[in-house]
Amino acid sequence: MSKKRMRGTEAPIRYPADTGGLNAFEADRNLRRLLGRRAPGMLADHDRRLTDFGAWVGGELEAQAVYSDRVAPPRLDSHGRDGQPLGRVIYNPAYETCHREAYRRGVVGLAFGKEPAPHLLSFTMGYLLSTADISIHCPVTMTGALAYVLARVAPPAVRKAYLPELTRMDGAALSGGTWATELHGGSDVGATTTEAVPDGKDWRLTGLKWFASNAGCGLAFATARPRGAPAGGKGLGCYLVPATLSDGSANALWIRRLKDKLGTRGLATAEVELQGAWAQEVAAPPEGLKAMMEALEYSRIHNAVAACAVQRRAFLEAVCWASHRQAFGATIGDYPMVRDTLLDLVAELEANMGLAFEAAATFDAALADEAERPWLRTVTALAKFRTAEYGVRAATRAVELVGGNGYTEEWPTARLYRDALVLSVWEGPVNIQALELLRMVLGKARGDELFLARVDSILAALPDRLAARAASLRGARDRCAAALAYLRGAPEDGPRQARRLLEAMADCLAAALLLEDAAADLAQGDARKALVAERFLALRFAGAPAIGPARDPAHAVFEQIVGYGTIAT
Repeated sequence: MSKKRMRGTEAPIRYPADTGGLNAFEADRNLRRLLGRRAPGMLADHDRRLTDFGAWVGGELEAQAVYSDRVAPPRLDSHGRDGQPLGRVIYNPAYETCHREAYRRGVVGLAFGKEPAPHLLSFTMGYLLSTADISIHCPVTMTGALAYVLARVAPPAVRKAYLPELTRMDGAALSGGTWATELHGGSDVGATTTEAVPDGKDWRLTGLKWFASNAGCGLAFATARPRGAPAGGKGLGCYLVPATLSDGSANALWIRRLKDKLGTRGLATAEVELQGAWAQEVAAPPEGLKAMMEALEYSRIHNAVAACAVQRRAFLEAVCWASHRQAFGATIGDYPMVRDTLLDLVAELEANMGLAFEAAATFDAALADEAERPWLRTVTALAKFRTAEYGVRAATRAVELVGGNGYTEEWPTARLYRDALVLSVWEGPVNIQALELLRMVLGKARGDELFLARVDSILAALPDRLAARAASLRGARDRCAAALAYLRGAPEDGPRQARRLLEAMADCLAAALLLEDAAADLAQGDARKALVAERFLALRFAGAPAIGPARDPAHAVFEQIVGYGTIAT
């Protein structure tokens, strides 16, 4: 068998009229090919698990998402019949069942067992969750972040008491939250005013957490400042706050109201008032903020894969509709402008998948080798920013393409659009990611050198057949190198230029990773990814195309590109 035929040929997918019931894993050829290249061992070990998980996501989880969003969002049971304060969040039974089922299937626990799976598996399962319901993926994200930080930095007694409760796979796992945001501070966690007072070997926390997602969770991290600690981030500790104490009584915290949000309606987000709540210390000042940031670093990767999932679902809604909708005497998927939209959605999705899963794979690499952490922080900032931007863009395109129906709550596109907007806000908006990138590329971590080395290694390995695409990437790489060199010499200009740098580096790395995958596919006789990469490079680096007689090569093989069929070399 020749090398070019090793993978075999695949016919293009024929899309159904709607997305209902699709197996989220089986139907995603791009994801399966990506995992086959980056983590073949993990894919072999967990293919059956992911297939079963994908069927559950496309069936029971999707049905619950529609119901919770449109009919039965969570509500607050604020007081009992005798007027006693309760502050209890009530979820509908379908949401609670699906939430428990995600943990039972191992979305968190598999990474913490006796023979732990890579965290890449958890990120992949999180991606699949968000193709149906970000309102389930969000609490899973925070639970995974708590488990990760407990395993990594918590005192042994605290870890022993709580880590098994977060990672159990019997359907009774505790769900987690991360409470850092306060009204006056927002993303400025160092401005925390929640106070921590010693209570023997434990602590009591008093303060108001203004935007607490997964309200009603069983366990949460909270930032607080011990009395006498210095101002700013160095004075913060990180504390573990259980909802229920060991004697079965409720902890001294009060959910005073639920946020009336634009999206993620299935998930309760609340203002949580800590009223001398009992807590255990996870990390004392000055390490408390660092512990919370490790939790957020984990969550940012989940945010990136969730944004890719939004892009994937937006593409599916658009292509299923376009493949069957008749207008003006033809199927609208045959019209050139519709095809352009679908081809752009594919190119942007696959570029962003490369970014997100570069971060996800690097997370495991950094656990094995601390020297990988600077690259992890660099690529996570790039991925979190760019995937969120494109998630909103893709959801908008899906609404536009489906048209009036897509604007109604009867179609998944309305929920998709509303939910996508939070991904630019959660775990730090774009300016926070830009400042994080500045710290990594201008500081001692030398993230600039790591970035250029990663792109250069890809360029060096590209085959001659990709020479034209390589030239475009090299130009983008050189522009990033010039920007980085300038900012190293003029760091005072960094805050003004940080967002532009973030955009340039994210697009450059996404293009490089796309070309790396294209080269691997070409070696197996498939030119499809090369055409996808060419389109992305043109979208990001070529400017507006001239109006003239030139033909777009992607239109000639449209069915194979959007249907993930093989295009012979």
